[in-house]
Amino acid sequence: MNKRLIAFQEILNKQPLQFYKGEKQISEYFAENVFTLDKMRKYLSEDTYEKVKESIDKGVPIDRKIASEVAEAMKSWAMSKGVTHYTHWFQPLNGETAEKHDAFMEWAGEGKVIEKFSGNQLAQQEPDASSFPSGGIRNTFEARGYTAWDPTSPAFIIDGTLCIPSIFVSYTGETLDYKTPLLRSLHILDKAATEVCQYFDKNITKVYATLGWEQEYFLIDAAYYNARYDIQQSGRTLFGHAPAKGQQLEDHYWGSIPERVSAFMKDFEYECHLLGIPVKTRHNEVAPAQFECAPIFEEVSVAVDHNVLLMDVMEKVAIRHGFRVLFHEKPFAGVNGSGKHNNWSLATNTGKNLLSPGKTPKTNLQFLTFFVNVIKAVHDYADLLRASIASASNDHRLGANEAPPAIMSVFIGKYLSDVLDELEKNVPVGKMSPEEKTALKLGIGKIPEILLDNTDRNRTSPFAFTGNKFEFRAVGSSANCGNAMMVLNLIVAKTLMEFKKEVDTLIDKGQDKDEAIFQVIKKYITASKKIRFEGNGYSEEWKKEAKKRGLNNFTSTPEALKVYHDKKIKKLFEECHILTEREIEARHEIQLETYIKKVQIESRVMAEMVYNTIIPAALKYQNKLVETVKGLREIYSGVNIGVSGNSEENDNLIAPHLEIVKEISERVNVLRKAAIDMTEERKKANAIDNIEERAFAYCEKVKPYFDTIRYHADKLELIVADEYWPLPKYSEMLNLR
Repeated sequence: MNKRLIAFQEILNKQPLQFYKGEKQISEYFAENVFTLDKMRKYLSEDTYEKVKESIDKGVPIDRKIASEVAEAMKSWAMSKGVTHYTHWFQPLNGETAEKHDAFMEWAGEGKVIEKFSGNQLAQQEPDASSFPSGGIRNTFEARGYTAWDPTSPAFIIDGTLCIPSIFVSYTGETLDYKTPLLRSLHILDKAATEVCQYFDKNITKVYATLGWEQEYFLIDAAYYNARYDIQQSGRTLFGHAPAKGQQLEDHYWGSIPERVSAFMKDFEYECHLLGIPVKTRHNEVAPAQFECAPIFEEVSVAVDHNVLLMDVMEKVAIRHGFRVLFHEKPFAGVNGSGKHNNWSLATNTGKNLLSPGKTPKTNLQFLTFFVNVIKAVHDYADLLRASIASASNDHRLGANEAPPAIMSVFIGKYLSDVLDELEKNVPVGKMSPEEKTALKLGIGKIPEILLDNTDRNRTSPFAFTGNKFEFRAVGSSANCGNAMMVLNLIVAKTLMEFKKEVDTLIDKGQDKDEAIFQVIKKYITASKKIRFEGNGYSEEWKKEAKKRGLNNFTSTPEALKVYHDKKIKKLFEECHILTEREIEARHEIQLETYIKKVQIESRVMAEMVYNTIIPAALKYQNKLVETVKGLREIYSGVNIGVSGNSEENDNLIAPHLEIVKEISERVNVLRKAAIDMTEERKKANAIDNIEERAFAYCEKVKPYFDTIRYHADKLELIVADEYWPLPKYSEMLNLR
């Protein structure tokens, strides 16, 4: 271990471990730092409380006069907990959260101040919009933007500051965040799903999309993080030879959690529970040093807020425990990457899960309606769904080590596949006889109410039905899952709208309602059949089969993002009032720009480490070997001890050392040339004006050098003695015991 690393480790060893002692039950302190409805009831008048609740439940705007009373209530509650500042907390398109803190402070005259927080300050804040990604919507000199309070997500206290969840828009009204289009998609999904529910149950007046995310992550010692320039700058190891023991023994998954890691988990869970984040599950994941946490399901918008907040909490708590948490999708080569599995479902105001079968043919027909519509939505908009999870970091993960492939498909299990095949085959076209109706209803009435044991989990499927929900496994661990959820909500809403239109047309032509529903379901089953796949998503056979079916395999982000040029996609967003064409183009540009910058940073870091770290270490060790060879020649030539010896035999004894010297020289030369050539390609790419062409240049011209450079650097890691190799190795970083 190098001296710099030892110094970092000594510092860490002096820091006492922080343990949450668990002196209270979770229920005693859960959401203690959240301005919940219960707390609102205590601080607000009954009339104001009901209006705020109505706004949360129905999306009704809150009057500014009411906002003033809410602001005063929030301030009083926050100040009772020692809070002095507030901020609008929002999610700009840079993938992070953002906040600008202001004090509860105004002049009171005569050089004095008073604590004040007005309704206007609650409802709206004015951050600098020019410094956030805007895709050309805002110029640098046009700085103004607005954040607006989102009452559907409760305010919370963190680090002594009152945080008010908000949306973020430009001065001219265009959305500049993940939250605004997500809220719009939830609204249109509610409307479309509720209208379809009316076929089955008039008591259903609202439909909620629910989300339960599973957050995977890696932990490494802070000392190793500080000694790895590549992890600091890019979030992943750009170099590193696979250790002798990785995950091949499958002994880490659900294994005993190391004590230090358990202390970290208990600490961040405690912080999360104070913030109302219902984290419930924790366990070791497949790769060494990889872990997962998961919450109870919540409404999608709140779940998304809680996920990005959890990531922020985890990073802060990890530092307290001498760790750094890595959310990159592929921080270590050769072992599993990390995803953020999005478990999505639909719930009603009557307490029904629309993706759970019921006890009667009627409730099962409702289940099949929503089940088939989701599959049809994925079929019709598979490329848009792929684009929603595209990123430079997720490109490294998709298609390897239990991550789903880049080909979008739906897994539903043999039982439900058989059900859909039977419906497709046996639903008569046209008017049904009473016998046919009875036979059909008896058939769908056999679907078991609990499907959990009838749908196996296919880890190679990007979109799988898992009992009473769909699991979108392709979402990356570092992503804001709001983008993927917005797209999923939108495409399901659009498909449900088309479904209702087709059913109503058949009813208007004189068909019975149930007959009409069956006919459209059958049509959708047939139309979406090619998206269903039950086999191994990693196999070469599936790639060939998918191509025959017309399913795209977009393995890179620039390729996946081309879908935003599609007129059908632009029309979808505009007609459903989610994003304007200008906003779509801006987001496309932001994603391309982010991709370019990520690859550019990695390229620069690689070149720097080749020149400043890897080659110097290799040459230093090579010089040591050269000195050894010189010494051996002197010994064998008899200069020091007068032994004549056989010159050919002596050369054979020295040859292995010379071979290592030669191999180091050859690999150093390849590394140097590849780094030079990569830099030249980067310069050429930077000179390209068109951003999409520049992204493809980085993908196809710059990025291919990564594999060459890494291969030879990793071979040098095997050759160079540990005392000369300056970077912590996989065998050290992945061992937390």
